[in-house]
Amino acid sequence: MTDTLRPVETAVLDAAPTATGNHKTLKRSIGVVGGTLLTLSCVTPASTLFVVIPDLFGSLGTATALTIAIGSLLCIAVAFCYSELGTLIPSAGGEYAMVSTMAGRLAGWLVFVMSLLVVMIVPPVIAIGTADYLAPVVHLDPAMTGAGVMLLATLAGLLDLRANAWITGIFLVLEVVAAGVVALLGFTHSQRGLGSLTSMQVAGTGGHTDAVTAMLVISGLAIALFATQGFSTAVYLSEELENPRRNVARTVLATLAISTVVILVPVVAITMGASDIQELTGGDISSMVTAWSNSAVGTFVSLCVALAIINAGIVMVIQNSRVLFASARDKAWPEPVNNGLSKLGRFGSPWVATLLVGVPGAALCFVNLDTLYGVTGVSVTAMYLLVAVAALLARRGHHRHTPAWRMPLWPAVPVLLIVVLAYVLTQQETQYLLWTGGITAVATLYWAFYLRPRRDTRWLVSIPEDTQA
Repeated sequence: MTDTLRPVETAVLDAAPTATGNHKTLKRSIGVVGGTLLTLSCVTPASTLFVVIPDLFGSLGTATALTIAIGSLLCIAVAFCYSELGTLIPSAGGEYAMVSTMAGRLAGWLVFVMSLLVVMIVPPVIAIGTADYLAPVVHLDPAMTGAGVMLLATLAGLLDLRANAWITGIFLVLEVVAAGVVALLGFTHSQRGLGSLTSMQVAGTGGHTDAVTAMLVISGLAIALFATQGFSTAVYLSEELENPRRNVARTVLATLAISTVVILVPVVAITMGASDIQELTGGDISSMVTAWSNSAVGTFVSLCVALAIINAGIVMVIQNSRVLFASARDKAWPEPVNNGLSKLGRFGSPWVATLLVGVPGAALCFVNLDTLYGVTGVSVTAMYLLVAVAALLARRGHHRHTPAWRMPLWPAVPVLLIVVLAYVLTQQETQYLLWTGGITAVATLYWAFYLRPRRDTRWLVSIPEDTQA
């Protein structure tokens, strides 16, 4: 039976010491603007547009915009769940702290493994694409360039969070400008009307046009959810946000709204502006931009995308290091590992955890990662499903009276989300389900043979005391 963290068993960080000293908390140093900049940078709209979306164009053609729009609607319900749970449980542990507290330790542990799988692998996958967008200026080896981006992101992650908010904010402006240029060019070179967005066509073999089925759209929702899932970073930063009871929800919802516009509008423009279905399905957005304008504009957009990828790497390293830091503070590992991961550096950042995220990420740039988009799509969908379950349980007992942002239409929103996400999971490719299931099985064995027998001293998920509540 799953152990649920009851109020008396839930540690409050500033009140209870650990076996090795006092609990360590992160410094509150950013407001809604800084949090939104960092969170938007994790969504990294431009790199999503240029790295992830072309794969959707290849499989969904003109139905890509519709799929992303449906995914964004689902994300509103997900954002409601994150906002309520994030203000109830403002912890750097993010999803796993929320789910552990509401749905039990085992569920929280599995969410932690899924979130770690996503955030550890996605940065190097995206970083490898940097070389392609630097090609108009210099030709570089993709793996070496990706490794360099990960190491640069690691160095930036060691700095103060406020400094990183400004660094990523500057990069974010450039990538939004690039997305705007693509949207403007696509609309001004439109080849078809708005009706094409629902025509459900994709290029087939031999120059033929095939129909996109509803089942294919549903299958593509996992990647669509992945494309906009970065708004969850606001929850990981909740320990460092000022007034988290108010600002977590504002940051989550603002980020989702802005990122949806920045991603969806250029996708609509590209769909309407592509010369034919074959060009759209090919997904070579840089070539389309050059054809719509000239090589100079194409180079500018490519360089902005390269900066966006670097930006995403910085924010993802920051996010991932907070997850590892929180897991060590909550005693997920043997004691020497916990002590190392919970160390804070001169700038208040968890420096050991940051290095353990960034350096392996650089090494992963030399590994074949062809199937990982599918695996991360399944992981994100499953993680959202468990978060929805936790949101359904969020108004039990003393949590009913805890000051927090409360979602509208509860419990209908989490119930509907659970049903839809469960169905989306059933439509994913078997190999991706098997990969994710295998990793989940190994994680369950670790829980059964190490964490659960030591439940009094291990995996003690804690809720930092919010002194500003």
